[in-house]
Amino acid sequence: MQSQNKMLYIKGGRVVDPVTGKDELMDVATLGSVIVGAAPDLDIEEVKARCDVSEADIEVIDAAGLVVAPGLVDTHVHFRDPGFTYKEDILTGAAAAARGGFTTVVCMANTKPVVDNVDTLHYIQEKGEQAVINVIQTATVTKGMKGEELVDMELLAEEGAAGFTDDGLPIMREEVLLEALKRAAELDLPVSLHEEDPLFIKQPGVNMGKVSESLGYGGASRTAEDVMVARDVALALSTGATLCIQHISSKNSVEFVRAGKKLGGDIHAEATPHHFTLTEDAVLKYGTLARMNPPLREEEDRLAIIEGLKDGTIDMIVTDHAPHSEEEKARPLAEAPSGITGLETSLALGIKSLVEPGHISLLKLMELMSKAPAELYRLIPGSITQGAVADIVIFDEHGKWIAGDYASKASNSPFTGWELPGKVHYTICGGQIVYTGR
Repeated sequence: MQSQNKMLYIKGGRVVDPVTGKDELMDVATLGSVIVGAAPDLDIEEVKARCDVSEADIEVIDAAGLVVAPGLVDTHVHFRDPGFTYKEDILTGAAAAARGGFTTVVCMANTKPVVDNVDTLHYIQEKGEQAVINVIQTATVTKGMKGEELVDMELLAEEGAAGFTDDGLPIMREEVLLEALKRAAELDLPVSLHEEDPLFIKQPGVNMGKVSESLGYGGASRTAEDVMVARDVALALSTGATLCIQHISSKNSVEFVRAGKKLGGDIHAEATPHHFTLTEDAVLKYGTLARMNPPLREEEDRLAIIEGLKDGTIDMIVTDHAPHSEEEKARPLAEAPSGITGLETSLALGIKSLVEPGHISLLKLMELMSKAPAELYRLIPGSITQGAVADIVIFDEHGKWIAGDYASKASNSPFTGWELPGKVHYTICGGQIVYTGR
């Protein structure tokens, strides 16, 4: 790790900044944790004099042909710590995030014990301080994630919980969720919801349709998500709360979110790279590596998610990074856990599935992967501007690499072995180079 007195001089990169809207060639200089200069043809001699830095204390990064953007932000990750650290832990998860270009992540609360108490929250916060990136923690909505009794939301918020989620399980009792939304609105913090009604799930992880029928596997109906999203959009409208629909997978749910926004609700939605890249057919090819909750659905759902990303209905791209051991994923389809890893392939899949086909611009992708997720969790979004925190990713938009050899403890991804664009060259967090992948 370089000295805090070391200046990074990033020369000639294509700065893509969703905060300023800039997409142009610029030079960038950082000192300590701050960007001290950012301009086309930056006068580095003036910056050196202003900051009292000698030539010996400058590290030059030649960014010609590379993209320089604010560090990515993933507001939906599972680092499995405490309780399931054989799958992942905070430090390995952070390393995987850095390798993927992320400088901030928001962890879900379904650890063991779950984050429904201050002690567990403090444990994660303290361990997160050792990580190479910014690790932020949510708390559960209900005690034990049982959906019955609310946590002390006020206390947990006071102690630094970034928001509330029972991700992994739906909150079935309307009166419980209604009260949670009211209290979250008073705290001005988001509530993020996993939307799957078990009434419409015969077997989880695979879409109820042609693939599940061919496998003799019950599957999870699109309706399981739809009924929950429709209900919760209505509850958010009635309370004024900030609501985020997690890992949206259904074309109908996209429409419910779109309607809720048109009606004036503070309603948001996440999309994962696997849901806008793959369909249920992937289960036939990749087996349990394509089993996730909610499941991969049909092509019309995938296209509806892309349209939602294009028109702003879906605000952000998240990974739902869900590491599992090889032994767990080697079980039969009905017994294997759901979920895939995603931090190290997310940027690449955004470029491959969204930017290269012309659905969105690279600037829009950076908005979806940096600015918007930060804003949902009340963080100051990163920007490549003088005075901003030096959280930066430098990547080759067109540089090819083969997915694999992960920094994560886990490798449960259907994308392993894919040739992908978007090779990350540097991740810089707080002015420190935390990943180099030249």
